[in-house]
Amino acid sequence: MPLPEKRYTSDDYWNLPDGERAELINGQLYMVAPPSRLHQELVHQLSRVIGNYISDKRGDCKIYPAPFAVNLNADDTVYVEPDISVICSKDKLTDKGCVGAPDFIIEIVSPGSRKLDYSIKNGKYAEAGVREYWIVDPEKERTTVYHYDEDSAPVMIPFDQPVTVGIYGDLSFTIASLI
Repeated sequence: MPLPEKRYTSDDYWNLPDGERAELINGQLYMVAPPSRLHQELVHQLSRVIGNYISDKRGDCKIYPAPFAVNLNADDTVYVEPDISVICSKDKLTDKGCVGAPDFIIEIVSPGSRKLDYSIKNGKYAEAGVREYWIVDPEKERTTVYHYDEDSAPVMIPFDQPVTVGIYGDLSFTIASLI
């Protein structure tokens, strides 16, 4: 949920008290609640599977689980912390995080993040040039997959059905097998 009536800047974002997490979108700070155990399990398992794939293939992409700052539009006005970011261009990586759009983003839906993940961040990710975006929704037991680089309609995949990482093509798994 956004904080009240003030236009926030990247200075506000970078100067949050220790232990507080937020995302900066269109001048609003959205506070991030602590994740559930299932949320963390999904972040860990998805990061492990994708990270192992990258390592096994000796790929150039890097995977970063939250908290990891992404200056999405590279103009210092939109900072998000996707649950998982995959970045294939080392030029986008700095000591502060990622400057520009990651190639692949995964968000795990929490009760307080539903509107942000499905609506606000979805639009920002598409505008910024993210190639692929997954919304993993434990409550609905499905993954919504957006292939922005293909300009195709989103696909909803139940947790018990294989889902393919589009930026790789040969990496598939079921979410149900990870939890």
